[in-house]
Amino acid sequence: MQNLTTMLKQFFRDEDGVTAIEYGLIAALIAVVIIVSVRLIGTNLNIIFDFIGDTLTNALPA
Repeated sequence: MQNLTTMLKQFFRDEDGVTAIEYGLIAALIAVVIIVSVRLIGTNLNIIFDFIGDTLTNALPA
């Protein structure tokens, strides 16, 4: 039983896994921010190009 208690204490003191988890969470957060940004910018660019295309089409002489 003493051996199990010692192993559990060492497990909770070990911080190597915590660092890896933190880096994983940071990478996931950055990925989410990039995905959201690209989707918003893509939608806005699509609206702008549609506006430009409509304006050019209406400006052409009939």
